[in-house]
Amino acid sequence: MGDTVNNEGAQKKSFFSGLKAEFVKIVWPDKETVTKQTIAVMSASIALGLIIAILDLIIKFGLSFIL
Repeated sequence: MGDTVNNEGAQKKSFFSGLKAEFVKIVWPDKETVTKQTIAVMSASIALGLIIAILDLIIKFGLSFIL
């Protein structure tokens, strides 16, 4: 068909060097921030779970009353 140049090695090298350059730019959160965000996510998950459970009970009792 035609001659192709194998640039696979150069592409990998530039990809990983670009990846390393972007990885250096990451600002990691401190322990206090991670703890606060973890507590917020856990609280929201528990609250949402309770709301869904209460709605489920109300719907179940409502359907059993109707039927």
